[in-house]
Amino acid sequence: MIKIYGMHTCPDCTYVEEQIKGNSNYEVIDIGQHVRNLKEFLKLRDHHPVFDEAKKSGAAGIPCFVLEDGTVTLTPEDVGLHSRPACEGATCNIDGSGC
Repeated sequence: MIKIYGMHTCPDCTYVEEQIKGNSNYEVIDIGQHVRNLKEFLKLRDHHPVFDEAKKSGAAGIPCFVLEDGTVTLTPEDVGLHSRPACEGATCNIDGSGC
């Protein structure tokens, strides 16, 4: 099963969630739903180099995908999904750009 860390208030995350409705190959973990989920995500984000660019640009690094073999990616296409089209607006960044 592929874990997806995200938040229901993130447009990139909800775009991904729409694609996996009813698909038991994916597990969505909402990091805003419980502090336990947030801590689990932050532990991953703080120690995995895949997040380096996201942190530099002020992005949260969600949606984040963890494959069954432990591979971590921020690219929906790596797990058979599609990214939200750029024409739909910027992602949520700490600097206030996007949502």
